[in-house]
Amino acid sequence: MTAKAFIETLNMIAQDFKGAIPKRELFSLAKEFQYTPVSEVVILLKDNNHDHRLGAVSILDWKARNKKTSTEEKEAIYNAYINNHNWIDNWGLVDRAAPYVVGGYLYDRDRKPLYDLAVSKNPMERRTAIVSTYFFIRKKDIIDTFNIAEILIHDSNEYVQKAVGSWIREAGKKDENKLKEFLDKYASTMPRVTLRYATEKLDRQTKDYYLAMKNN
Repeated sequence: MTAKAFIETLNMIAQDFKGAIPKRELFSLAKEFQYTPVSEVVILLKDNNHDHRLGAVSILDWKARNKKTSTEEKEAIYNAYINNHNWIDNWGLVDRAAPYVVGGYLYDRDRKPLYDLAVSKNPMERRTAIVSTYFFIRKKDIIDTFNIAEILIHDSNEYVQKAVGSWIREAGKKDENKLKEFLDKYASTMPRVTLRYATEKLDRQTKDYYLAMKNN
């Protein structure tokens, strides 16, 4: 399996859909190509074609999810993502792979790389920092989500703001009191979109209470 073979197959699929490839088709193809060597996936990731890059991060995601993937390959998958992050340049690419490729790899390791990403000048690297913690949240491990959210709470980038709100909302499903403590501290100063996303699943009275803090 090679980058060239993936592109050729994708082009054949594109003909069936008159050029507009549905994401479900692209993700399904990526699953078929999950045993592609990481070096070939990196070739795809460095392609100017967005569908090729989305295919690349999807392959990395399937690899990271596969229980048969070796520890050594998981490290290579993680490094492929981190070392080529300039090609992972929009929120869709980040969200497709960060939870398992980055979060899954760092779950039982030193998580400092996430804190380094959180202070990056690249907004998509900052988004990776918070989105990666979704893997931890699924394990009921929410401390890093709130810690990184605290670093990013006044971020100027819309896509980072939305991610912070979304992920503390998800963490709040595991511990609503922790979410409320965070909102007590930051609701009045955080970006409105962050607050809206963060309070989305709270009951109406509680949600209105925190939204009113922003209005004051």
